[in-house]
Amino acid sequence: MSKCVFPVTVSRRCHCRVSNSLARQFSSPVLKRKASSCVNASMFCFLLLPAACALQTFTAWCNSHLRKAGTQIENIEEDFRNGLKLMLLLEVISGERLPKPDKGKMRFHKIANVNKALDFICSKGVKLVSIGAEEIVDGNVKMTLGMIWTIILRFAIQDISVEETSAKEGLLLWCQRKTAPYRNVNVQNFHISWKDGLALCALIHRHRPDLIDYSKLRKDDPIGNLNTAFEVAEKFLDIPKMLDAEDIVNTPKPDEKAIMTYVSCFYHAFAGAEQAETAANRICKVLAVNQENEKLMEEYEKLASELLEWIRRTIPWLENRVAEQTMRAMQQKLEDFRDYRRVHKPPRVQEKCQLEINFNTLQTKLRLSNRPAFMPSEGKMVSDIANAWKGLEQVEKGYEEWLLTEIRRLERLDHLAEKFKQKCGMHEGWTAGKEELLSQKDYESASLMEIRALMRKHEAFESDLAAHQDRVEQIAAIAQELNELDYHDAATVNARCQGICDQWDNLGTLTQKRRDALERVEKLWETIDQLYLEFAKRAAPFNNWMDGAMEDLQDMFIVHSIEEIQSLITAHDQFKATLPEADKERMATIGIHNEILKIAQTYSIKLSGINPYTNLSQQDINNKWDTVKHLVPLRDQMLQEEVARQQANERLRRQFAAQANIIGPWIQTKMEEISHVSVDIAGSLEEQMNSLKQYEQNIINYKSNIDKLEGDHQLSQESLIFDNKHTNYTMEHVRVGWEQLLTTIARTINEVENQILTRDAKGISQEQLNEFRASFNHFDRKRNGMMDPDDFRACLISMGYDLGEVEFARIMTLVDPNNTGVVTFQAFIDFMTRETAETDTAEQVMASFKILASDKNYITVDELRRELPPEQAEYCISRMTRYVGPDAPTGALDYISFSSALYGESDL
Repeated sequence: MSKCVFPVTVSRRCHCRVSNSLARQFSSPVLKRKASSCVNASMFCFLLLPAACALQTFTAWCNSHLRKAGTQIENIEEDFRNGLKLMLLLEVISGERLPKPDKGKMRFHKIANVNKALDFICSKGVKLVSIGAEEIVDGNVKMTLGMIWTIILRFAIQDISVEETSAKEGLLLWCQRKTAPYRNVNVQNFHISWKDGLALCALIHRHRPDLIDYSKLRKDDPIGNLNTAFEVAEKFLDIPKMLDAEDIVNTPKPDEKAIMTYVSCFYHAFAGAEQAETAANRICKVLAVNQENEKLMEEYEKLASELLEWIRRTIPWLENRVAEQTMRAMQQKLEDFRDYRRVHKPPRVQEKCQLEINFNTLQTKLRLSNRPAFMPSEGKMVSDIANAWKGLEQVEKGYEEWLLTEIRRLERLDHLAEKFKQKCGMHEGWTAGKEELLSQKDYESASLMEIRALMRKHEAFESDLAAHQDRVEQIAAIAQELNELDYHDAATVNARCQGICDQWDNLGTLTQKRRDALERVEKLWETIDQLYLEFAKRAAPFNNWMDGAMEDLQDMFIVHSIEEIQSLITAHDQFKATLPEADKERMATIGIHNEILKIAQTYSIKLSGINPYTNLSQQDINNKWDTVKHLVPLRDQMLQEEVARQQANERLRRQFAAQANIIGPWIQTKMEEISHVSVDIAGSLEEQMNSLKQYEQNIINYKSNIDKLEGDHQLSQESLIFDNKHTNYTMEHVRVGWEQLLTTIARTINEVENQILTRDAKGISQEQLNEFRASFNHFDRKRNGMMDPDDFRACLISMGYDLGEVEFARIMTLVDPNNTGVVTFQAFIDFMTRETAETDTAEQVMASFKILASDKNYITVDELRRELPPEQAEYCISRMTRYVGPDAPTGALDYISFSSALYGESDL
């Protein structure tokens, strides 16, 4: 970072001897256009000869370099004639040694020295045409000044480059950028734009604001402004005064070459600051990228941790299979689960989708900034989250199935418990007093007729007992089922069932004992009242039939379909069809009783009024018959109400199915459309993004249909409807499909966003991107947004790649690092732009820090805070390690390891 230093050795007034006619010749536009077409050609040196005031500038410029060798010139066309000072000037400005000059004073000695100087100029790529040493030795002003201007162009201006421009354009662009923020300054050229002096003052203030108070300068004081700039530059910047303020102000168009020469000194004086600013800008850019990436990493880690923690908290709740003992409690569990589905889970679905999008965007940014891929903390990879989510959904599905199974079980238990109580009540009512009756020994003092009556009565009892055996077995079977279904009050059921069974066994034992006793005395008795016996034999089964009928008519039932209730109605109709026959049986039984009364009346038999063989009376039979006839219409009504309920359930099934059969295929169609959307959508990426956004909005607008289906599903569950033959789509299928649809459209949008990022970062034009897309689509044989390796090879060959097996294997590792067997469009775009993209490197960042550190291998805290913005400076200070070395002062920081870390691991 050398500075251009000039001594003040020239008078303020121009000593040029060039005539006014020569100045007028140089100002000709025609000659200017010719000169501009070949700046380095010496044949135009005469045409490029500067105006009179440029002589002062050229003389001062030469002396600014000659003084380093301890000499100077007084007259530019005289002092270079012997070639000695000309050779010395070239050695100083180039830093190279020229051939040893001839010491003689003869003309040929001078020509030889000048030729050595001219040969050196030609060796630097400058073509000198139509100019020879004789013209310089003879003091030809045109040739001498033209030669000096060529030297200035080559050694002071030619190497100036700003944004791929050079020489004059580069210097002009540099001036425009530095003075752009200043009022009343508009640099468009190297003549009129500098007349008011404000441009020179702005250049100084931009780099050294401590030297000039720009706010106090006035546009209407050009001489004051120029003199201020000249004096400050001479005193503080070691730039000699090469121009005269009055000449510049009073000239309609100041000399362009003189001003370019003077302004170039400012460029070289501030070159070090420019280099440091460029280095600082590069470092800030790299640090900004790293800071943004670290922020995205932190956000990903935070969002992933929160989502995984929610899953971790939710899974134990869903894994809890502790069943409640009542239907109401289990229904509350089901309602809690519905709240989880409707309220708690949807935001987490969005978080999971957003997490995947953030991860993909971050990886794209890291790849585009030449950083390594982001590796989340252990257990927080996208695959880990996907696995955790999959585990959650598996547990969730199991929990729902368990809830519905438990509700069915409790429903079944309630039905069985009620049925058990009803049958036990009827049985216990029948057995009441039977043990006492069987334990009586009334036959010991009975008469013959009474014994016979007791015998027949006992036979009737045995018939009745046998008829009740089926009910006892039903009671035991129901109790067994209640135990198998884990009924909460199984202990009470078992105790009651055991009591009935024990009592039944005792009744059997007592019955057998009484029969044995009656049979022993039966031989003593021969008269039997056949009519009483016949009545008892026919009344008992009929009575048992009526008990069974009443039991069936009052039996609880549970059905889940129209077919099942129709089956019950058919059975009931069949039962009603048997009523006329049963009525005949009743009339026949009553007829036996009436025959007894008729015989007794006929033969004046005095009856005791009680049938010795049964406790049943005519009135009992009639009363029970009336009860059966009363229960029949009630049963009709109950069955019809159930028909209405099942019909309502069927309507719910059809209503759900009608929507599901539309929504299910709609979701499937949209999934297929999305899979082809990246292939089919044309236009710019922004147009594709707008189309996808509109597509996404249409999908989101469809959400009301899903919500309506959820409502119908809830109504079905509240009505205990667990199957639907009208559709193959369950609510679970629709939910999963909907979540996949939302995730897929969001992922597709993210892919286009990443393509935009890639396009902007890599500098790809829309036309190039369209060409890439067209090539990709052509070889995407399956139209699924991916190419097989063979198709990818064919695509590369069609684009001019000469591929061997080794080279193609290398490319496949770039586009398919995970060996998935396919090449996505994003990977294809990355490959097509990766090897030609211009990205910053660790070596570039090290070189930038080295500039800020003044070529030291370490940098200090003060240097960082002086050269970088506060935020970036503190970022570096907090992450740089201590520099270790023999030349390290206290607090020195290691910028080399820091630069490597920026492009090494994903975190510092």
